[in-house]
Amino acid sequence: MTDTTTTASTLQGATESETPVSAGLWINGQMRPSAWGKTSEVINPSNGTVVATVAVAGEEDVDAAVEAARAAFPDWSRATPAERSAVLTRFAALLEERAEEFAVLESRQAGKPIRLTREFDVPGTIDNVAFFAGAARNLEGKAAAEYSPDHTSQIRREAIGVIGSIAPWNYPLQMAAWKVLPAIAAGNTVVLKPAENTPLTTLLFAEVATEAGLPDGVFNVVCGGGRTVGARLLRHPEVDMLSFTGSTGVGRTVLDAAATTAKRVHLELGGKAPFVVFDDADLEAAIHGAVAGSLINAGQDCTAATRAIVHRSVYEEFVQGVAALYEGVRLGATEDPATDMGPLISKEHREKVTAMVDRARDYARVIGGGVPEDLPAEGSYYRPTLVADAPADSEIVRDEVFGPVLAVMPFDTDDEAIALANDTPYGLAASAWSRDVYRAMRASREIRSGCVWINDHITILSEMPHGGMKQSGFGKDMSTYAFDEYTVVKHVMFDISGESVRDWHRTVFSLGE
Repeated sequence: MTDTTTTASTLQGATESETPVSAGLWINGQMRPSAWGKTSEVINPSNGTVVATVAVAGEEDVDAAVEAARAAFPDWSRATPAERSAVLTRFAALLEERAEEFAVLESRQAGKPIRLTREFDVPGTIDNVAFFAGAARNLEGKAAAEYSPDHTSQIRREAIGVIGSIAPWNYPLQMAAWKVLPAIAAGNTVVLKPAENTPLTTLLFAEVATEAGLPDGVFNVVCGGGRTVGARLLRHPEVDMLSFTGSTGVGRTVLDAAATTAKRVHLELGGKAPFVVFDDADLEAAIHGAVAGSLINAGQDCTAATRAIVHRSVYEEFVQGVAALYEGVRLGATEDPATDMGPLISKEHREKVTAMVDRARDYARVIGGGVPEDLPAEGSYYRPTLVADAPADSEIVRDEVFGPVLAVMPFDTDDEAIALANDTPYGLAASAWSRDVYRAMRASREIRSGCVWINDHITILSEMPHGGMKQSGFGKDMSTYAFDEYTVVKHVMFDISGESVRDWHRTVFSLGE
């Protein structure tokens, strides 16, 4: 293999030129080629061009990354909260300085409109770093107290150890941040496998973290496929915890792998978010919310609005309103700030979305959709699609499409709306639209999802947790609740009696009385 060792400047070159650059693995504070010499290409899904050639890790590289993380753990876990906070504060500042570089690179590797990466992905990531810089100094436990007459107890929150993380391709930078930040803020070390088709901003993220002062080995990145890199990471005996974001099917594989060494697991899996519109809703707001909530990132979002459940009295007006706005959505070059929606991640994924929509034509009313003819054939674009009147048990309603597709169903009563919202194995996100505070409160209580928005959809904040229930997984990203995933609670008990012989000893042995 040719030398793939690179620096920030060569990755920066991927944002300034169409000429592909080379990148290696990030292990122990430096970029290096893989041990077995294999590489793969990162393809821009908007035009089919090669963005970069990236080293592909083998098992030997995974072992080296885990070894580096294990070696770095003692010192990093014993660093004071103030020391960890200082590194993250510098990290946020450096990311701010290089925001445009990250935005362009994320756009090119993932096919995201540049407006989305500039205004959502990158600012959200910087804010998350800044949040955990402060949260690192606020790891709390119970105060010391006497829960027994002869003892004082205290609770310690301690880092777990080496975290093996696997991030998805739909939000490469943000998902890397969501996984890495609470883990390292709490004193853990991380080996992260990004999706094999979108690793570039993750590699640059690790490089900038090191520049900010993160010690070598605390954050490592190994690129490659699930069957080699992922499988070794999941079952590695020196990895103490697994964190995975992706499909529910692969999540089950993660659980099986974790069972081999009884690792702790954090899973953020699939979703089929209901979007419930009651008859008293602000219909214009609901229509706009449905368009934004269903088309963000071309619908490749596990919290995206995918099932609109609309009161029959406003059903047709809602359908026509969404369809009209869909018609005006601008598909185009991802580097153009005027572009609203970019391509799907690959032509293979577009074929899957197309097939699901085509099958829906046999049982539902399909409005829009299809491959646009006025955009580059090398891109994997697909038009926004509304599927109305689909049965509740149909494929398009029950299964994840992961594309710009919104299925719409009518309801007559509030009970029916709640039942339809919950009629899914998933429970990641949902929204309810109503002007009635009692109806809205009931929906927020009874819809079984980890997040329920009222009169909005998609909005996220660093201070608030994100995570699901049911087959959407368990555990939280973002917020201080994420520390619950990446710390272990330890009880420490001190004797304060000074007695050599305790009353309870007689339950175990006698002194000959």
